[in-house]
Amino acid sequence: MAMRIVASRPDPAILTLPWDLPLEEWSDDVVVPLPRGLSRHIVRIVRLRDRVYAVKETQDDIAFREYRMLRNLQRIGVPAVAPQGVVTGREGKDGQELPAALITQHLQFSLPYRSLFSRGMTAEHVPTLIDAIVVLLVRLHLAGFYWGDVSLSNVLFRRNAGEFAAYLVDAETGELHDEISDRMREYDITVGCENIFAELMDLSASGAVQQPIDGFAIIDHLRSRYEALWGELTGLEEFRADEMWRIERRVERLNDLGFDVDELDIVTDLGGDSIRIQPKVVDLGHHTREIQALTGMTVEDNQARRLLNDLASFTAHYDLGREDRHLVASKWMHQIFEPIMALIPPDATGKLEPAEIFHEILEHRWYLSEQRGTEVDIHETARDYIARFLTAKPDEAITGEE
Repeated sequence: MAMRIVASRPDPAILTLPWDLPLEEWSDDVVVPLPRGLSRHIVRIVRLRDRVYAVKETQDDIAFREYRMLRNLQRIGVPAVAPQGVVTGREGKDGQELPAALITQHLQFSLPYRSLFSRGMTAEHVPTLIDAIVVLLVRLHLAGFYWGDVSLSNVLFRRNAGEFAAYLVDAETGELHDEISDRMREYDITVGCENIFAELMDLSASGAVQQPIDGFAIIDHLRSRYEALWGELTGLEEFRADEMWRIERRVERLNDLGFDVDELDIVTDLGGDSIRIQPKVVDLGHHTREIQALTGMTVEDNQARRLLNDLASFTAHYDLGREDRHLVASKWMHQIFEPIMALIPPDATGKLEPAEIFHEILEHRWYLSEQRGTEVDIHETARDYIARFLTAKPDEAITGEE
């Protein structure tokens, strides 16, 4: 049997992997000792030169289906791991057939939920994980994606200015439709509540969390936050004709949540006395797109919001409100952000993403300023934070020194 590789962006180095061995027998010369989430399949994370991939053994048809599904999700901009390819026709050295393998790109600075708790996360932070799952689930449903297996184990988390952003990592059971029905949404929520409740209870029983986790309260939180966000993003709002300002207010509320409104359905009655509005197309990333246009940086939305707030403070402090925003952003990058990033030692660059480091430095400045009773310089704060806290953190990315 001939081995076959189907890949969206072929990496010749993939051919050098030991495909004639089961994944569980792959050695440390290719496998990266990076935290992995729980999975029904055998998964290995490998590094090939400067690229890192996750390899999962599964059946041929399942591998191809998930590969195509992840490609479709990538095209429509849903937060999910990026597919690299599928390997079939594997044979062991004894001629025995081996499972197919799905290859995805490793999501840098991402961690499975259990690893977060081994890095100091406590029970009181669990709602922030649930909030991230809720945002992901709402975005998937808006895109017409029925998940079918909502769980913490099927998600990778990236830090997002003190909160988290969730990425779909397992699309094996997913279906993509033009529009998802209320019944499908309800099923996803129900399955998610059952799976997440069981995962949290297992996590608590394992001793990974010191304080008790109120699983029922967490599930109530998941359902209520989902319903509130879905209602805000899709709900119909009716008002009088002399309240047209409510259209702009609705858009502003969505912007505050991090969403842009690409299409708004506005209906008025024949007499023009009442107006109904309903968002038709919304997309998360309002602040991300704004900071990218100003600085070129690609970051999570809450991180972007934090950077934009500091940029606004910089603008006010130096009275630059009349200057072009792109010029002001360039000054901020050269005077604030880039010099701070240059202070980070090379062996600490894998601790956190630059935008998350900057967020923590801003938090640290608030505490230092409160202690001293006066505003502390941002560069002094950065040096103190890096020396006292950053260098002691575990790496969350694969660095060249590993």
